[in-house]
Amino acid sequence: MTDRKIGDTMVWPIGLGCMNLSHAYGPPTPPDEASALLNSALDQGCNFLDTATIYGAGTNEELIASSIGHRRNEYFLASKCVLGVKNGKRVLDARPESIKAACDASLKRLNTDVIDLYYMHRPDPNVPIEDSVGALADLVDAGKIRFIGLSEMGAGLVRRAHAVHPIAALQTEYSLWVRNPEIAVLELCKELGIAFVAFSPVGRGFLADPPHDPANMHDGDMRRLFPRFSAENYPGNLALLEKARHLASDVGCTVAQLALAWLLVKGDHVLPIPGTTRTDHLKDNIEAGRITLPAHIVEQLDAHFAPQSAVGPRYAPKMQATVDTEQFDFEQGEA
Repeated sequence: MTDRKIGDTMVWPIGLGCMNLSHAYGPPTPPDEASALLNSALDQGCNFLDTATIYGAGTNEELIASSIGHRRNEYFLASKCVLGVKNGKRVLDARPESIKAACDASLKRLNTDVIDLYYMHRPDPNVPIEDSVGALADLVDAGKIRFIGLSEMGAGLVRRAHAVHPIAALQTEYSLWVRNPEIAVLELCKELGIAFVAFSPVGRGFLADPPHDPANMHDGDMRRLFPRFSAENYPGNLALLEKARHLASDVGCTVAQLALAWLLVKGDHVLPIPGTTRTDHLKDNIEAGRITLPAHIVEQLDAHFAPQSAVGPRYAPKMQATVDTEQFDFEQGEA
């Protein structure tokens, strides 16, 4: 497997999503363990790291600075703005002045002069995308960021944004369990020369083996809010895994590696960013970049994990309303 391109930079095809080191799936990882994992990632050649303002309310960015800031020239750094926390609640603010202020704050927390890739974390319905991208373009001109990214946006917004300033990367959820990018944005990114960054490529732990049991998840685990992990839907989804286990055995890899290798087949512009708090899983994830799946395995996975095979929608209605990603016809009105 060869490196893949974001903007003008080549990186290892499997990146590292840093979110769950600081929040979302349970208590933060102890700083010494998190630091060891980040350094191990660089040691193994994983040189694309993804963080965001909202991850741990800025503490994830600070963790990266304190852990590997001295190795800044060894990794391509991505962070995000627009989605934040105010008075304990998630807020969206894509006003140009807010984007510029958020960037300055991230640069300070990351203790760096430049962020390689800076995403709009979510669309803000109250601010035209053109105005927000214009602000990001100003940050490029100022040398504070190198490339502009978008997250959880559909084809229409991507085209509008790209018309203002070249977009280097689009990040959205894509896995065997979530096939929605295949509706439009996966092909659009290929057409426009935009890197496609797949978050939650192992299905938020569902495609691990054994999978994460919702009954044992921490009270603060955000997966408790996702319909596919509910007590009603999860048993039906578990039935999908048996076939994946057999195919992984045929290939000689783990189910998680199978899921990551499947994504890499979907285009040379696709870069998965699995997250983990465990060094053994980190090693497996990075090694997945060396696996090439035979065509007949890919075909079986495509069919077995057809979009309608998942039980329950990706997001609950309230969360779905905060993104602009395309839905399949059968998902319309699904609750």
